[in-house]
Amino acid sequence: MLKVELHSHTADDPHDKIPYSTHQLIDRAAELGYDALAVTLHDKQLDPGPFAGYARERGITLIPGIERTIAGKHVLLLNFRRGAEDVQSFEDLARLRAREAGLVIAPHPFFPHSSCLGGLLERHAPLFDAVEWNAMFTRTVNFNRAAVRWAHRHGKPVVGNGDVHRLRQLGTTFSSVDAPRGATAEEICHAVREGRVRFDAQPLTAVQAGSIFAELTADSLSRALTPFRRIPEYSLR
Repeated sequence: MLKVELHSHTADDPHDKIPYSTHQLIDRAAELGYDALAVTLHDKQLDPGPFAGYARERGITLIPGIERTIAGKHVLLLNFRRGAEDVQSFEDLARLRAREAGLVIAPHPFFPHSSCLGGLLERHAPLFDAVEWNAMFTRTVNFNRAAVRWAHRHGKPVVGNGDVHRLRQLGTTFSSVDAPRGATAEEICHAVREGRVRFDAQPLTAVQAGSIFAELTADSLSRALTPFRRIPEYSLR
């Protein structure tokens, strides 16, 4: 079984403020015994080429990916050779799937956020290969349960993802994929599509979850306020 992370972000992300580089993420994943890693920036697909050799030296297979915003909702598109950044609608996604054998995952589908799929997951069920169990949960607050129920009803596998925005998030929740050591990105994605995957998930404490949530919220607020900090200079005439 391979230890795999299929949802992570780095400082190359054009949307979120991430305090570590892709190299640092690879280093941390290697320390934790990961075999494969997908860097899924928001609406931008990172070219894995410059990092593939570095990752391979540390025993990690890089999987190309993107967290694409489709009709205002987040969708993970993994291992598509081209066209993932151009998907604007679920019709576009259907055409992409018809052209290529990538992997489509519903991330945090029933979390209480406007970017989460919610009812659209049911409407577009055939387009999704798997559903995410997201690492942001505690023993008492867990929005993943609805995703597991949905997956069971539709015969879809559940993958465990960190949705990593801080390095300390890596390792509490992950996927174990039934693929040979040294498997390619294609082989790993194929195994997930076939359901040869299970997830391992350790709940966060309330303090851990609160700390991560507060930090991410502060970053979001900081980005939202940035335009108002640019005070125009006026010259007196």
